[in-house]
Amino acid sequence: MATPTLTGRQAPTARPPASRPPSRLADLTSLVRPGQWTKNLVVVPLGLLGAPHLDGAALAGALAAIGVFTLASALIYLVNDIGDRDRDRRHPEKRHRPIAAGRIGVATAVSFAAALAVLLVATVGLTVLTGTAALVDWWPVAAYIALNAAYSKGLKHVPLLDVFIVALGFVLRLAQGCLASGNPVPSWLTLCVFSLCLLLILGKRRHEMAVGGVLHRPALRGYTLGFLDQLLAFTAVLTAVSYVLQVQDSPVFGAHGPLVAVLTAPFALFGLARYLQLLVVDAGGGNPSRALFSDRMTVSNALLWSALLAGAWPLSHLGS
Repeated sequence: MATPTLTGRQAPTARPPASRPPSRLADLTSLVRPGQWTKNLVVVPLGLLGAPHLDGAALAGALAAIGVFTLASALIYLVNDIGDRDRDRRHPEKRHRPIAAGRIGVATAVSFAAALAVLLVATVGLTVLTGTAALVDWWPVAAYIALNAAYSKGLKHVPLLDVFIVALGFVLRLAQGCLASGNPVPSWLTLCVFSLCLLLILGKRRHEMAVGGVLHRPALRGYTLGFLDQLLAFTAVLTAVSYVLQVQDSPVFGAHGPLVAVLTAPFALFGLARYLQLLVVDAGGGNPSRALFSDRMTVSNALLWSALLAGAWPLSHLGS
């Protein structure tokens, strides 16, 4: 026989504690997308690949370029969130962003953007005064800001132009890394960076269309899933070919460039295939950086690939 409770009633079920909203500092930090800063950490230092020798000046220039582009991209993210707040409210994921959700007011966001702009100008001025880079060497970041201003004003609504402009922003990052470190801009590497970034952006558009439809981004009306899949296949092939040509002709590997290209091409192909699998089969790709850096197979492939490239460099210079 069951023992009755003292009250004769069933004990109430405990309710899970309500999740606390993000703090104001957390919201302000999320506006500048720290998770996206890896783009600058990865792309800008590629300008060092053409360096005849790595010295303190080249490394200082690359670090300065990373800092300047991080500030510039943070400013662009913030300005875009201010302008897109109404459209973001109709997106299932973007509606949680601080400005779209109303947790950060527009006046506060504008003040934050102004502070970032002042800090960006001050950083460029400091590099000029210290001799790290001449003022003329910063034209890529100026072009990046101007291009993104045009993008925010209306070009982002034009199909194809919207993805090409974003991909061009990564080429400008590469050019900035080369100029700031005193190196020429490699042609095949430029094409490889452009096509790879175009691939990732097209993948993001595909994910957006599959998840949220076309209402939150007018440019998506110029795409279909089939059309995007064709563009993804085309850019993946272009990325693989330009990578092989860059490694083959790279002065870093000298006469061993063709052999290094053959040995590392499977890693490049696997990385591209794995991304397409995450995008099409697993329905990922909404955040390319998160999808790639959190995938064990991709990270393992990248580590093995990097180790092979790092080992090939000293071997190619033995006896020279």
